[in-house]
Amino acid sequence: MIGGGNTEPEPGKDWAAFQYEIYLNGMTGAVPRLPADPSRLEEVAAARLGPGPVGYVAGSAGSGSTERANRVALDRHRIVPRMLRDTSRRDVSVELLGTRLAAPLALAPIGVLSIMHPDAEPAAARAAAAQGVPFVLSSASSTPMEQVAEAMGDGERWFQLYWGKDREVTESFLRRAEASGFTALFVTLDTPMLAWRPRDLDQAYLPFLRGVGTANYFTDPAFQAGLAKPVHEDPDAAVLHFVQMFGDPGKTWDDLAFLRERWNGPIVLKGILHPDDARRAADAGMDGVVVSNHGGRQVAGSIGAAEALPGVADAVGDRLPVLFDSGIRTGDDVFKALALGARAVLLGRPYAYGLGLDGQAGVEHVIRSVLGEFELTLALSGHTRAAGLTRDALV
Repeated sequence: MIGGGNTEPEPGKDWAAFQYEIYLNGMTGAVPRLPADPSRLEEVAAARLGPGPVGYVAGSAGSGSTERANRVALDRHRIVPRMLRDTSRRDVSVELLGTRLAAPLALAPIGVLSIMHPDAEPAAARAAAAQGVPFVLSSASSTPMEQVAEAMGDGERWFQLYWGKDREVTESFLRRAEASGFTALFVTLDTPMLAWRPRDLDQAYLPFLRGVGTANYFTDPAFQAGLAKPVHEDPDAAVLHFVQMFGDPGKTWDDLAFLRERWNGPIVLKGILHPDDARRAADAGMDGVVVSNHGGRQVAGSIGAAEALPGVADAVGDRLPVLFDSGIRTGDDVFKALALGARAVLLGRPYAYGLGLDGQAGVEHVIRSVLGEFELTLALSGHTRAAGLTRDALV
């Protein structure tokens, strides 16, 4: 960062400088391989990648009304820039889950990333580590969690749990994740079963049935113990066993005690949209919630996630951190989410498109683009701290 001011925030990573790196590279005739506007990535990916994989990432439940509602809920809030405020020094770092993050952003858990790029989750994890942002690994990854952890080195990593029927497999996942250095557990609550997703149905495309996104399961000793034959001898039986135990619509709030007893670090519940559910999470001793509707992929006609965010933040913001996903595409989206009460955001589809188009470099480009625009939006709107944004910044 540039500038002075003895009482201003301490400088951190200069995300905003990415634009000048691009401009300077342009002096040699080089232009970015990917758009600087992350909201254009889906269009580019659709033109270059297969319809099945792109449709799986881009698709939503039903007619897509919830995904559209996510964008409407963000777009209806407008930033009100303030002038003649010293913004020469900024601090976009935040405290979250016991650590200080370089920016209020992590990569959301997205499964089956090998359908987008052969380097899959390790490439995305390396990109996150290189840029100093956390990576949330999906239970349904194409790569075993131990390999992803190795790819990240010392990078901050969190593990997302799809909470299935088999308790032994769940316990084994938690032990493996802890041993692999995953420091927080994100429990997805909104996917006890798959929703009606026409885009995937029209292609008859579900990667799990092809054994994709099952790496953590197929390498798990508790999962293997439930098979009559090793996975390589009867892969169809392994897939069937996975499908039968993957979701569990019978889970209730009382079941959270099972996880609390078996995980030593923070537990964050993902998929919260109602203030009362957020309060129950706090009462149950959870360490955070993610306001999310799974990017519109689970309940068609659902409330937009940003519409739900202020109510959840008001209900529990003084008791536990509130995170946000579902609809984040650009830096101004990050600004709005923080102003509405989120401590940080999870970025999903854009980085998956970046991965598909340019591997690790594509993911890094997306991270830097979103955070570069966020820091510039912060400064140009008259603010200096990511952690200091409030609803007064919006109308």
